[in-house]
Amino acid sequence: MRIFGKGRHRPSASWRQATDRAFTLIGDGRYEDAGALLTRAADLEPWLAESWFNLALLHKFRHDWEQARTAGLRAVALLEKETGAPDWWNVGIAATALQDWPLARRAWQAYGLKVPGGATAAGEPVGMELGSAAVRLSPEGEAEVVWGRRLDPARIEVLSIPLPSSGRRWGEVVLHDGVPHGERTTGDGHSFPVFDEIELWAPSPVPTWVVLLEAATEADRDALEQLAADAGFAAEDWSSSVRLLCRTCSESRMPSDEGDGVHLDPHDHSEPGHPGPLGHRTDGQLWVPERECGVAAPASLVRGLLDGWVADSPDSRDWRDLEEVC
Repeated sequence: MRIFGKGRHRPSASWRQATDRAFTLIGDGRYEDAGALLTRAADLEPWLAESWFNLALLHKFRHDWEQARTAGLRAVALLEKETGAPDWWNVGIAATALQDWPLARRAWQAYGLKVPGGATAAGEPVGMELGSAAVRLSPEGEAEVVWGRRLDPARIEVLSIPLPSSGRRWGEVVLHDGVPHGERTTGDGHSFPVFDEIELWAPSPVPTWVVLLEAATEADRDALEQLAADAGFAAEDWSSSVRLLCRTCSESRMPSDEGDGVHLDPHDHSEPGHPGPLGHRTDGQLWVPERECGVAAPASLVRGLLDGWVADSPDSRDWRDLEEVC
């Protein structure tokens, strides 16, 4: 996080001391005190891009996007390199938070990314095609990693159904940081970064429900998920998709499979009786018909969706205890 100048001369000892102390305070959550020191450092070395980069970084931590944009623009004005500077990435995050789309487009292009000409009526860039990624919701609290679709370098649309403890919903768009903390790998060898959420960017009007299913087979479970998707919403078998991981595991390179099958996931820290691949196993049985399922759907639709699922195979399906949780 600390970047020292390579320009006209080395920063002064006072600048380095103030900056070092400021980042120690940031680590302790003392943003006000850190801000005073970083402002002093910028007064000492105003020509140094790193002075303003550090201030922009602090304002990002504080979610003070106006100040982050201002400091970030001062930083990039002093840069000597043409592309790839992290200063531009922070400007892009601040501009995205503020919906300053012309500046966001300029920032991503200056960083070296291709930004297509397409845009919404508001000027929001579209079509960057950055693919899928995972995002860690509430990284400082009860962190939860979910899957999503990258809209641009700073935003992800959540496509999983988050647990209610995260306070997030399916379909929400979250602003995320630029440096991944961990990876998720798939069985075909593809790797996807895990980004940390900064804040909610766009809420979702679709509530989250939890329901207990009786699904005789995996195909019965899959049928509900497909039925919800066909209706434009989502259902997710939390009994299979939720793994309880320690922080070290979560921030490392992890397989994304759900642990179903013969082999137990050695990283799954869930316990019997709780959500997760281990918590829903019984001796000698790989499939447990009772499933805890999250459903993202409007109140006017959710019961009809579940009843329709049961009606398609009443001998192998049932549901009970539907509750809105987020």
